[in-house]
Amino acid sequence: MIVAYVGTRFAGWQVQPGRETIQGVLERRTSAMLQETVRIAGAGRTDAGVHARGQVASMTIGSRVPVEGLVRGLNALLPEEIRVLRAEEAPPAFHARADARGKEYRYLIARGDVASPFVLPFALPARGRLDVEAMRAAARAFQGRHDFTSFCPAASPIEDKTRTIHLSEIVEDGDLVEYRVRGDGFLHHMVRTMAGTLVLVGRGRLTADSIGGILAERDRRRAGPVAPARGLTLEKVFYHEEAL
Repeated sequence: MIVAYVGTRFAGWQVQPGRETIQGVLERRTSAMLQETVRIAGAGRTDAGVHARGQVASMTIGSRVPVEGLVRGLNALLPEEIRVLRAEEAPPAFHARADARGKEYRYLIARGDVASPFVLPFALPARGRLDVEAMRAAARAFQGRHDFTSFCPAASPIEDKTRTIHLSEIVEDGDLVEYRVRGDGFLHHMVRTMAGTLVLVGRGRLTADSIGGILAERDRRRAGPVAPARGLTLEKVFYHEEAL
């Protein structure tokens, strides 16, 4: 299934006891609809407050309900913040997370003294001047294969923090500045820390050419803050490396 959601009021994707999550809602509503216990796997475990336009989820069910009926039925049961955009039958061995080869995220920044209420729930408000050209140069420095230790929590249990970034760019549209990043995988808080660091570059508190040094030092204290979850959206999941 391709799932879109506004993550503002949810405690992220993954099921958590006593908290409302996207995965939890999907599993409950699907189980109720099909009258069987359903477990759903997502391609990415988005944090609390993070949104998605193209999350991919997979499940194995016993019901023979047509996929068109599944989509209609689920959307009738789901809250408005969660929509199943489409669904299709997959090979029996398919797994949304294990088979993913890459993801694309976007982080939105709203400049100007007043941000639209139709934008603000999905963007970081950033008043004052941002040097967008410097941010563009800094974003390009993330492209390639690097160790991203400086851009994930210091206590991360993951040993191999090397990831390949295929696209890292800044797009400007009026008062909106969007950071687009596509890679073969992302560490916890990695994209939000990259975005927070780019904002520091835009403010002049870091230089565009400092990114290489921050990556090389492998020290979380050298990078910028974790940008707020509200500005981050999972745009797309890739299942073929050539598509990256």
